[in-house]
Amino acid sequence: MSDYAKGLLITLTGVLILSPDVLLIRLAGVPEWTLMFWRGLGMAGMITLWLVASRGRAALRAFRGVGLAGLAIGLSYTIGNVSFLYSVGHTLAANTLFILATMPVFSALIARFVLGQPVPGRTKATILAVLGGIGLIALGSAGGGQGDLLGDLAAMVTALSWAVIFAIAGQKRSLSMVPAMAIAGAVAACAALLLAPGLAVPATSAPFVALIALVVTPGATALLSLGPRYLPPADVSLIMLLEAVFGPLLVWLVLREFPGAWTLTGGAVVLGALSLNNLAGLRDQRGNRPAGGP
Repeated sequence: MSDYAKGLLITLTGVLILSPDVLLIRLAGVPEWTLMFWRGLGMAGMITLWLVASRGRAALRAFRGVGLAGLAIGLSYTIGNVSFLYSVGHTLAANTLFILATMPVFSALIARFVLGQPVPGRTKATILAVLGGIGLIALGSAGGGQGDLLGDLAAMVTALSWAVIFAIAGQKRSLSMVPAMAIAGAVAACAALLLAPGLAVPATSAPFVALIALVVTPGATALLSLGPRYLPPADVSLIMLLEAVFGPLLVWLVLREFPGAWTLTGGAVVLGALSLNNLAGLRDQRGNRPAGGP
């Protein structure tokens, strides 16, 4: 299998595993901090087991190589986890996932204003269009719809936190994201342990929490961390947009949560602008490849 096909399979599988995450959180119906503890513990434990099984003693060296950058990723992940769970519990699932899809916009803003990197003109146009789409979603929430402005804002915090994570990883290219995410899960679990009202999960919620903690969160995180090793960033971003389509659709089908006209219009603007930008980036990458290259 070529690297490109491998990356495509890894990233697409990660997105498909992640897509029912919001639905499972809604079905679990447990307090945010309690769920955050089990999500973090499951991610840390399962990814660590996978690293030990696949690398043996080299897994310890992988953890040692993470350093302070890994701890910074853990802190950013904890903030993003809290805001994500708050958003899922307080606004429409479609609002949360459409706004989360704007993570590349925050990545571009960090690149420009923090790292001093130039931003292409098409990316600037995409940022304006995405901000307009978010504005439409917020108008629906403010206008008496089912959404909630604080929940929408929490989703933006989550998108920003993940942009910070990928910015750190981009600056520390020797850093392996997989052990870093195991550390991130452990940091999140420790923070939740201090703040959770309790760790007990009702019997009716246990199957959903188990799926989230043992399959969805660690599986999707590990696979989506590996995808960029084999695919160009534009390809990864384009595939990850599928979650913003599948996630709300599952909630709509199972829980009958109709997003409303404002959310659907704003979401269409966000996804359309990001898709066009990613396709343009993919075209540029292919155009820059040397003749006879892969």
